[in-house]
Amino acid sequence: MNLVKKAFLTFILVFLYAPIFVLIVYSFNESRSMAHWTGFSLQWYRALLQDTTIMSALLVTVSVAVVASLVSTVIGTFAAIGINVMTKKVRIAVEFITNIPVVNPDIVTGISLMLLFIFFRITLSYTTLLVSHITFCIPYVILSVMPKLSQMRDQTYEAALDLGATPLYAVYKVVLPEIKPGIMTGAILAFTLSLDDFVVSLFTRQGVQTLSTLIYSMARRGINPKINALSAMMFVAVLGLLLIVNLRTDRNS
Repeated sequence: MNLVKKAFLTFILVFLYAPIFVLIVYSFNESRSMAHWTGFSLQWYRALLQDTTIMSALLVTVSVAVVASLVSTVIGTFAAIGINVMTKKVRIAVEFITNIPVVNPDIVTGISLMLLFIFFRITLSYTTLLVSHITFCIPYVILSVMPKLSQMRDQTYEAALDLGATPLYAVYKVVLPEIKPGIMTGAILAFTLSLDDFVVSLFTRQGVQTLSTLIYSMARRGINPKINALSAMMFVAVLGLLLIVNLRTDRNS
């Protein structure tokens, strides 16, 4: 039985990561075509760093992802704390409402936000793109933080108040440390979702390019090997971030 479980796990991991491994390998291919391996080369990485269009799109994507993850984490965390202290019926209703954007198709979210900006006569720009990313990231942060709040004892917060702490100080010193793993999970999830987003970005920006929209426009002419190099670098960067967070979590636990 253990052999079957290990074989199944190996199959799932190979199924998930084999395409990424192939992409990374061919990012070092000297040829433009992925059909033939003509030799090891770093030329696509050099070409990538010299491509101002891709670098500009990368800067926009990373800046939006960083700001959106930070803002949505703060808003989502305090929203989750507020939801947690509501009465049971109200909490269930609010949780249901906040979960709708999570299961809602991205195209509906993107078009809805675009129509909202048009209704208020707001010109689509970097700012509308950033606001849109913050908006769709908040429910994921709430979803990540709520389980940690449910695991926390209410008496811990009340004890801090009995000892003379103000509500805000008690939240900062007692509640936030208790739910820190959920906050970190929500922040990383928000960052990766923002970094990965295409549909919402397509409808809510104008005059700026994110990596996803740029790659989409380039794909119609065939994938440039520079995109393979960029994807490989992003995968390694995200993998490194996750390893650092997991190591710090294990060290602190």
